Amino acid sequence: MSIESYILNEVEICHLGDKIGDLQKIFNEYTYTHLPIENDGVYLGCISENDIRSFEPEKTVAQYQYTLTGFFAREDDHWLETLQTFALNQANLLPVLSHENKYLGYLELHDILHCFNETSFLNESGGIIVLEKGARDYSFSEIGQIIESHNAALLGVFISSKENDITQITIKLSTSGINEILQTFRRYGYTVVSEHQEDSYNQNLEDRSQYLDKYLNI
Repeated sequence: MSIESYILNEVEICHLGDKIGDLQKIFNEYTYTHLPIENDGVYLGCISENDIRSFEPEKTVAQYQYTLTGFFAREDDHWLETLQTFALNQANLLPVLSHENKYLGYLELHDILHCFNETSFLNESGGIIVLEKGARDYSFSEIGQIIESHNAALLGVFISSKENDITQITIKLSTSGINEILQTFRRYGYTVVSEHQEDSYNQNLEDRSQYLDKYLNI
């Protein structure tokens, strides 16, 4: 999905010659983390609200130009790409440039999150499984085949964590009856991290643990 329909111009781009005090007033009026700055029609970067609060109101942006951060999105970027830029810069406002580097406006984070809310991953009912496996051992095609072999559809999958050569994979599928799927993943060497009420494997372990405790207490 293109981001073009989400580009806003409610707040005009600021200029190097603007007074810091004027920008502080804009930050007071809006809840943005950053404001875009230009000079002679050229986008230079964004100034942060956290930084600007400690600046002297009578000085100009030009005197603090070294604090600008030059992040942006392109007009034909996919909305998912912009989420990464928002996250990396801890921003809720993202300037948008054309391929000729013309400033077109900005995106708001909550609008892009709305796109995510409309995806099948969040919007359709189903089950969520969180798996772990070695970084070189898992395969998305294998994961898809396991799910489809049980007549379920894969609604979404993403890497939710990577640590010490272990990859965590979050999956959403089109069924809530997932006990057989969980057992198949285990047979293929995946560790099931998420807890599931219908997981017979965990229930068997719990039953055996209770039996052992009872035996040891005789």
